[in-house]
Order: sequence, then C-alpha cells, then structure tokens
Amino acid sequence: MIYLMLFYQFLLIGLLAVGGGAATIPFLFDLSAKYDWFSIKELTDMIAVSESTPGPMGVNMAVYAGYKTAGVSGAVSAVFGLVLPSVVIIIAINKLFERLACEQFLHDVLKFVQPAVVALILSATLEIAKISLLNTQSWVILVFMLVLMRFYKAGPIFYISASGILGYTFGL
Repeated sequence: MIYLMLFYQFLLIGLLAVGGGAATIPFLFDLSAKYDWFSIKELTDMIAVSESTPGPMGVNMAVYAGYKTAGVSGAVSAVFGLVLPSVVIIIAINKLFERLACEQFLHDVLKFVQPAVVALILSATLEIAKISLLNTQSWVILVFMLVLMRFYKAGPIFYISASGILGYTFGL
C-alpha cells in the first residue's frame, strides 16, 4: 500500500509541479506535513543533496523520499509516479505540436503558466530560506561564499563542494 501511496503522491507532484525540480519543493513541504515519510529537516537535507548531485532535482528528491520511506521499491514507485505525467504529456504534445505550433491558444496557455512557475519557485525559495537561514552558521557560510564568489572565480562544482564541506563541518 505504501508503494501505491508514494506513486500517487509523486504522480500528483509530477502533474502539478510545472517548472522543474524547484517547483516540486512546495509540494514536498505539504507531503512532510501530511505524512511521516520525512521531516522538514530531512527535506532541507534532501534539497541540498538533490541540488549537489547529478541529475534532475525532482527525480533525486523522489529517489531520496521513496528510498527513505520504503527502500528501493519505494524509490522506484516515487520516481515512476513523478516522471509518468511528463512522459505522457511529451508524447501527446509531440503528436500535436506540428498542428498547434501556429495556434495563438498555445502561446496564451504558455504565457499563463509562466507566472505560476515563478510563484512556485519563489515560494520554495522563501520556505528554504526560512528553514536554512535561522542560525548563525548558515549566515556565515552564505556571506563567506558570496565573498568568495566575488573575488575567486571558480566553477559551480567548487562552490557546491565547498558549501557542502562547510555545512558538514558546522553540523548543518
């Protein structure tokens, strides 16, 4: 039954979280409140790990949540639920794209969706900021990394790794 619940909940997230992995975060906050699958603290860890590991953020978070909840089968259920809507929609759009490419309706729908995506990502950013920036160590890491980025030019992998090491050192 837990596998079906994971599949269903992540299917809903996959249907509604338009805009990528960051858009899934508000839905995951709701899941953490609704079920005891993971806590808010674990969710922030999940976001940090998902951002710093290769692959799509949403899929990484589905793997993490599913695995923590019900092992490998739970991870498979969550990921399958998350990606199924996208696969079905992409196949359907591919079939209709040539006919709809010139239609004004399609352009209007896409213009309507853009502000919703921005709102979802902004909401996720504010929720993460409320949780992550509550202690002095987080602020120290934030300021240090901003100063480092200003004066030392390196790739994102360096900054992600350095932030992860500092967070681990501070016990965050």
